[in-house]
Amino acid sequence: MSQVSDAVGRYQLSQLDFLEAEAIFIMREVAAEFERPVLLFSGGKDSVVMLRIAEKAFWPAPIPFPVMHVDTGHNFPEVIEFRDKRVAELGVRLIVASVQDLIDAGKVVEPKGRWASRNRLQTAALLEAIEKYGFDAAFGGARRDEEKARDKERVFSFRDEFGQWDPKNQRPELWNLYNTRVHRGENIRVFPLSNWTELDVWHYIRREGLRLPSIYFAHRRRVFERDGILLPDSPYVTRDEDEEVFEASVRYRTVGDMTCTGAVLSTATTLDEVIAEIAATRITERGQTRADDRGSEAAMEERKREGYF
Repeated sequence: MSQVSDAVGRYQLSQLDFLEAEAIFIMREVAAEFERPVLLFSGGKDSVVMLRIAEKAFWPAPIPFPVMHVDTGHNFPEVIEFRDKRVAELGVRLIVASVQDLIDAGKVVEPKGRWASRNRLQTAALLEAIEKYGFDAAFGGARRDEEKARDKERVFSFRDEFGQWDPKNQRPELWNLYNTRVHRGENIRVFPLSNWTELDVWHYIRREGLRLPSIYFAHRRRVFERDGILLPDSPYVTRDEDEEVFEASVRYRTVGDMTCTGAVLSTATTLDEVIAEIAATRITERGQTRADDRGSEAAMEERKREGYF
């Protein structure tokens, strides 16, 4: 743990150490107060950091809760391969909440057409899994700097028996005191990385030597442009005839469903180069690359009210 001294010789934690300590405290608080927590793990950079925090929080004991991926079935194969490998290395239990299973069972209807995406169907899969396994707390990797609806949310975000979130009825969190009380059927979404920025996440990845899916670094990929977003050429994406496919050097700032997750033009192949790019940008990762947030001004908040992450 790195420390710096001030003018009078006192020692203070660095920014990353402070953020890490806060996240570890939050994880330990959940493990102490809840009976059945779960950590949402997609294989993306934020959930990779979450797993590292969990390792440190409970070391040398194993991570005391399972991890769960809400899988649309339209994810990047590189990310799924990384997810499975990382979970196997840690020896934690992986639960996959499958959107495809819900579609096959007739519980949800898959959207069709040019703007079709299974991303919103993740809510139904998540809520069903929470009910099936009786989870009373779910760790998520959301950060306040990502999107304005997430900026509204508390670290401990209460969800009612229907999994819904009411932004006007949140519990106070004064002096880092968290209200963990829930009735049967209710749950808490917990966001230990709330106060981190995208740049903090990348600096932490570099400091800890964490591995990431290869798509976070520049590579050649066939893409096409739609409304300023570079979407991948994929059998899952309905493309118009006038949307021309071309090959470019790109990387991804965030990972998710291929139908709504865009790439950015980039030549950054190392952590230092990615950090330099992030430091220079003035657009959030979701603002630049997520088509599902462009449906309306309140697209994310609407999904979160329904039970989204």
